[in-house]
Amino acid sequence: MRHAVTAGHPFPLGASLDGDGVNFALFSQHAERVDLCLFDGNDRETRIPLPEREGHIWHGHVAGLAPGQRYGYRVHGPYRPRDGHRFNPNKLLIDPYARRLTGSPRPHDALLGYRAGHPDADLSFDRRDSAPHMPRCVVVDPAFDWGDDRPPRRPLAETVIYEAHVRGLTMLHPAVRRPGTYLALASDPILDHLNGLGVTAVELLPVHAFADNRFLTDRGLTNYWGYMSYGFFAPEPRYMQGDDIAEFQKMVARFHRAGIEVILDVVYNHTAEGDELGPTLSFRGLDNAAYYRLKDDRRLYVDDAGTGNVLDLDNPFALRLVMDSLRYWVEAMHVDGFRFDLCSALGRSRGVFDRDGPFFRAVRQDPVLNRVKLIAEPWDLAEGGYRLGAYPAPFCEWNDRFRDGVRAFWRGDAGMVGKLAKRIAGSAASFDHDGRAATASVNFIAAHDGFTLMDTVSYAAKHNEANGEENRDGHDHNLSDNMGVEGPTDDPAILARRDRRRRNLMATLLLSQGTPMILGGDELGNSQGGNNNAYCQDNPIGWVDWNGADPGFLDFCRRLIAFRKAHPILRQRRFLHSRPREQDGLPDLFWRRADGAPMTPADWSDPGLRLLAAELRMASGTPAYAALPGAVFLVFNNGPGTTVRLPEPTQGGHWRRQLDSARDDGPDERAAGSERIAAESVVAFVLCGVASGA
Repeated sequence: MRHAVTAGHPFPLGASLDGDGVNFALFSQHAERVDLCLFDGNDRETRIPLPEREGHIWHGHVAGLAPGQRYGYRVHGPYRPRDGHRFNPNKLLIDPYARRLTGSPRPHDALLGYRAGHPDADLSFDRRDSAPHMPRCVVVDPAFDWGDDRPPRRPLAETVIYEAHVRGLTMLHPAVRRPGTYLALASDPILDHLNGLGVTAVELLPVHAFADNRFLTDRGLTNYWGYMSYGFFAPEPRYMQGDDIAEFQKMVARFHRAGIEVILDVVYNHTAEGDELGPTLSFRGLDNAAYYRLKDDRRLYVDDAGTGNVLDLDNPFALRLVMDSLRYWVEAMHVDGFRFDLCSALGRSRGVFDRDGPFFRAVRQDPVLNRVKLIAEPWDLAEGGYRLGAYPAPFCEWNDRFRDGVRAFWRGDAGMVGKLAKRIAGSAASFDHDGRAATASVNFIAAHDGFTLMDTVSYAAKHNEANGEENRDGHDHNLSDNMGVEGPTDDPAILARRDRRRRNLMATLLLSQGTPMILGGDELGNSQGGNNNAYCQDNPIGWVDWNGADPGFLDFCRRLIAFRKAHPILRQRRFLHSRPREQDGLPDLFWRRADGAPMTPADWSDPGLRLLAAELRMASGTPAYAALPGAVFLVFNNGPGTTVRLPEPTQGGHWRRQLDSARDDGPDERAAGSERIAAESVVAFVLCGVASGA
């Protein structure tokens, strides 16, 4: 079939419909020729050289094409790996701006730009056509009727994040139809559960199109978590019931109607192409030397992510790709924010982390992106990559020190009271600078990477044998405790201790300053059998077990979240520094011992201390319009049962016990001057009956 081809335009990048056909525009700085490959209904390929080049953008317009047209690219240029160039027109390439893909790459030696097994390895050249093993890009009509969709735009102080996997959360739910998909995730049973729990945002593990690692498929496993993206605009097709990206948009709209925001875990630091021995799927064949950071020996890749490569965001077109992708997901897909995987890698300019570097400057000035939630995973695997607290506002950060400090305290490690106090107060030493808010600390006890909450109290060591790496993968610093038996047990005493420990860990999370994040399934008692690295387990190991849900713990989690929402003192933007308040001279934070006396330096350094009590009020400096009367008194006791003296009530009020991890009910009872605190428990008292003008 002959096609009418004209010059078209160098913008926008990607495949863009107009009234007459489709405009194609592709970046490649070092290419010598770019062939657009069109596929008909019988998958027959027609190659059309893009006729124009403006700067480094190749472009052309093809008349008569319509939505649903499938396409890809073949790019001609030098194959000189030692110079950083790996062009190979035998390899069908994905358009980085493709909005939809027909599937996923099928691992095969033909995907390699070099001859597998050749003595010269990647210096050799492979002439096999990779098209039979590659998905096709699809031209889409961008129109979608959003109706009255209104993103919730919930402030961080009111946010409770729920980290979830599209498949993992839905596959075993007994009431969900066609599980494992975007629409299943937004089904009534899931939304009812999330609303009943009280979370306000879901943070989805990667949904950008991703590829399976060859070493996993050889073992009969898959890249379940999805941290091997190669299509930054296309929703992962494995999560679709049909072939319409509107399924993702419908999912977002349903979440919004339920008052829940959608945050995407995004992977822009590296791609699925890996190191010099990896496949040629897109960027490597489009312009390897422009998209990737290369070593002085330009045959080799910088690998700050531990996955084989990193994108070079010093290159304006690589940075433009990331920025265009982010804006697309906000404007066209209506998502509410992003969690950036290994964000330190994105912040590196010329190899050095720079909090004022190109990526951070671009995001902070962008009128679309600077109004959505931005969350950094504040590390990468290169030297100086751990940067907790070093990110600029408005970025928040995953705070793994919160996880470790809280786990260690409840495990009974010595000398942890001081560290626990720092985490309860919002980790101010890390985040209280440059006008950042206390909500910048995203606190968590468990996340996808590591033990679930149940496994944290059930296993002393990881059990990753199912991953096929002889239990060498996954980290060993779990700060976990099996309570005397490794894994499942019928011992009622051990089960009771595990239940109490889970309650204490979850209570500490929800009662601390900062933005809390719950791992999906933890509220149900979900276990992964001790696997702390289930990245390749697309099976019951990695899926949430709804049938095994613990209703008592679920109810406790609901009450915890409701308690947090009811008491703004627990979720302030301003840090608490024990400073006197102008309105009453009382400190906004007061640390106490069990006898009611203030903590002394000797107390803070006592390795055997197992109890910490905190009296909290609205922060000093809170403006009158936001100031609220009253106080909250929290007791964290990892020792034996004891009596705690409550602070003298102020402002004409009285204390009420309203939360107790040692009780199944939701207590609401007036407290005496001294109260009994059960062993290994968390108790919250609220100062009630306070006049607002007092």
